[in-house]
Amino acid sequence: MEKVLIVRYGEISLKGLNRPYFENTLLKNIRKALKSIGDIKPYKAHGRVYVDLEGQDVDEIIEVVTKVFGIVSVSVAYIFEADIDKICEVALEHARECIEEDGVKTFKVESKRGNKKFHMKSPEISRTVGGYVLSNAEGLEVDVHNPDVVINVEVRDKAYVYSRKIPGFGGMPYTTSGKAMLLLSGGIDSPVAGWLVAKRGVEIEAIHYHSYPFTSDRAKEKVIDLARILSKYCGRIRLHSVNLLNIQKAINENCPAEQMTILSRRFMMGIAEKVASERKCKALVTGESIGQVASQTLESINVTNDTVSMPVFRPLIAMDKVDIVKISKDIDTYETSILPFEDCCTVFLPDRPVTKPRLEKIIESEKLIDVEGLINEAVENMEVIVVKTED
Repeated sequence: MEKVLIVRYGEISLKGLNRPYFENTLLKNIRKALKSIGDIKPYKAHGRVYVDLEGQDVDEIIEVVTKVFGIVSVSVAYIFEADIDKICEVALEHARECIEEDGVKTFKVESKRGNKKFHMKSPEISRTVGGYVLSNAEGLEVDVHNPDVVINVEVRDKAYVYSRKIPGFGGMPYTTSGKAMLLLSGGIDSPVAGWLVAKRGVEIEAIHYHSYPFTSDRAKEKVIDLARILSKYCGRIRLHSVNLLNIQKAINENCPAEQMTILSRRFMMGIAEKVASERKCKALVTGESIGQVASQTLESINVTNDTVSMPVFRPLIAMDKVDIVKISKDIDTYETSILPFEDCCTVFLPDRPVTKPRLEKIIESEKLIDVEGLINEAVENMEVIVVKTED
């Protein structure tokens, strides 16, 4: 019997007159994601998106579709002509599958009648189908409060029967909320920050800093791998790779040692803003969380903010590390993030970095080096890598 994937979305339904824009963007994003599998064409109807599953690898499609932002859940459903006798037969067949595959012993039926021309109302459909299943499925009992399985019946243009709802990540369709530049390190936090912002519909580009040859190619590949994992959710990502070594040498030779971390951070933000402006991004995104390291005290964050005029999004700012780690595991970045390759922050690392910097002192130190010239040089020598899932 023919099967279809029912795709449900959440917040989009609240968008009023703008709803078609969000729905069409979601449909486009699903279609683009499914290209990695084959020529599969999702379609929109009755406030949902559907994907025909005939002859397809169902598990592979579910794996891809549930990563598309904006999707709340999906279900594999039987689809057929809306006839109550046929609905009863299909529901019984599905109930028997649940008994055989999952060992269920109790059930209930829930119905929705979207087609008001259908001769039965929802409660009557549930009673009729439930009674038929109870009479013909050996060993199965009704439990309306805590059943092992809920058999869902929907009557729209056709009838749909399904049970399992597989959760998606929700959020808003990717690219519906503008574009931002993610400062992507090789750690746990920044990929999670980028993922969270992308989940709200923000298109992301990424910028990464290294200190080659003081840092290795393997450290750079680690960041490319993280961008590739994020691309499973976002599609292709433009990664800007910047060598910070000359800047760090200038700071080391001319400025107080304890200011290395905060001065480097100001350069990173300044470079990121310059590249972001050129790429028409409207904000920067960082993985900072209050008090986690020396550059993430309130004083340090204020000094860092002073160097840019563009808004800075910090989605992890009040999150505990354990919560950040949980998300990183859920989105599959954790195992890559903990690979033990050095990053640029370990180069010229001071024994006692300043944790409560004073802005006036930092500005005085920056007068000792050519800030604008160093930023321009770093951007001119920047490498751009386009990362996508199938790479």
